[in-house]
Amino acid sequence: MGSAEEDYNFVFKVVLIGESGVGKTNLLSRFTRNEFNHDSRTTIGVEFSTRTILVGDAAVKAQIWDTAGLERYRAITSAYYRGAVGALVVFDITKHQTYDVVDRWLKELYDHAEASIVVMLVGNKTDLAQAREVPMEEAKMFADNNGLLFVETSALDSTNVEEAFETILKEIFHKVQKQKQRSSQSNTVSLASESPASTAPAQAERRPCCVAL
Repeated sequence: MGSAEEDYNFVFKVVLIGESGVGKTNLLSRFTRNEFNHDSRTTIGVEFSTRTILVGDAAVKAQIWDTAGLERYRAITSAYYRGAVGALVVFDITKHQTYDVVDRWLKELYDHAEASIVVMLVGNKTDLAQAREVPMEEAKMFADNNGLLFVETSALDSTNVEEAFETILKEIFHKVQKQKQRSSQSNTVSLASESPASTAPAQAERRPCCVAL
């Protein structure tokens, strides 16, 4: 990683949630490393990767966490959600059952995360359009009715992956800026202007982020 990855103004923790097999890990690897693994196997544990992007003049470091198979064991704990300012709720457009349980994932998210968290509904695997079971209009309407951002993606061919992550990060950033403007108290919003050493994974886990919305 170059210095561009080490110099940042904000750290935003974003979590990926949804049923096993919907493509969360490949969305993460496509965005952070531009990689796709056709043979990706379920990993037990929690993984995260980072990528720094520019939002206006600010360098925003996205710390993106993946459940890495825990959803199969219902072992996701509040620690996974702690400090998250954004969440991508992912379903597979070719498997309606992964869409049917989005409500359950949203309930778990709101039970453990801050109420102000920015949430995006993501319909993944658009490269398999011929096997589609979830109409885009249905998912878009659900997202609109629940105040969620919405996008359809393909981690395989990169469709809308950049746009999905950049959109949610920009939305978080603008929310933070509005919060700063509303308050003259310097400690209302925590800027993550940390030393480069804090980019080490061990420290990142101890101090997972972030900006309090």
